[in-house]
Amino acid sequence: MITKAERTRQYIIEKTAPIFNAKGFAGTSLSDITEATGLTKGSIYGNFANKDEVALAAFDHNLKQVSDGIRALQQQYTSPLDKIRACVDFYRDSYRFEYMHAGCPIANAGTEADDTHPLLRTRVKEALSAWRRSLEKLVQRAIDAGELKADTKAADFSVLFISMIEGGVMLSKATGDRTYLTKTMKYVDAFVDMHCA
Repeated sequence: MITKAERTRQYIIEKTAPIFNAKGFAGTSLSDITEATGLTKGSIYGNFANKDEVALAAFDHNLKQVSDGIRALQQQYTSPLDKIRACVDFYRDSYRFEYMHAGCPIANAGTEADDTHPLLRTRVKEALSAWRRSLEKLVQRAIDAGELKADTKAADFSVLFISMIEGGVMLSKATGDRTYLTKTMKYVDAFVDMHCA
């Protein structure tokens, strides 16, 4: 059974996660946190040691929403190749998901934290590594199933796939122009097609 303290922590995370994704760590103030939650500073810091801890929990929450969204689409398919394409479809249609309106949490946090927030940077690196490993396994399954060419290098494919998607999302968000995302996703589709057996 979940305790009152655990419910309060989860409430704080859910209310502040969109703010951290949109404004970043540096741009999110304590007053943003208290305003979003309706809680006092004492209540926030009674549940979290500091703003860093709130930011890390918010990043984890945002990342889980993205991962769960991709996984939900992938579960509609049995083919490894279709599961890879489902990932592209998720990002192509990401504007449908409110939690993606501020952009991908990996790109947002990674851009801000690369030189300024070592703990958050570590979380971003872990998230990217987990995505890459998961994608590599999926690519290998597609190769083994004869859906992708036998000479496809799963590691190279995965790095380029992730880089294109994150780049397209970041450029689209930075410019406010969805054309960047649309064109990038068309190229990712072509990249996948190029490797099809």
